[in-house]
Amino acid sequence: MSPGSDGLKQRIEIIEAAYEFMLAYAAQGVSGEEEEGRATEIRMQLKRSDDALEGLARLLRGLVRNKKLKPAGQCQAFIDIVETDSRHAQAAIQLVLAQRAISSQLIDNLNALIHLRALLTDLFLIDEVLKLQRA
Repeated sequence: MSPGSDGLKQRIEIIEAAYEFMLAYAAQGVSGEEEEGRATEIRMQLKRSDDALEGLARLLRGLVRNKKLKPAGQCQAFIDIVETDSRHAQAAIQLVLAQRAISSQLIDNLNALIHLRALLTDLFLIDEVLKLQRA
């Protein structure tokens, strides 16, 4: 993934796309016995999201430093929240990936997880802050 704001945008798009895919997957009623092809796509989406979460807080801290975002203290405090939420969301994603079969019900429960929803909202907020600072 590319560094800087483009890298953040790319990560947000990956995480958001995975979440949207999971919403559709949850509605399909897939049982624990995975069908050919479907399992591959859900695992791919989850893995991409997991990869996008890796080093996310470090990337954000670098953006704050490199772009001299103000107020830096509040930005750093918020990044601490993003780091916690991303760690929690990543642990849940990794737990699901570790399962032999991924059912719609399992994904529905992952979608409902407050940490995943909080992370998405965190990312949308920090992205807007960055857009405002660029303007």
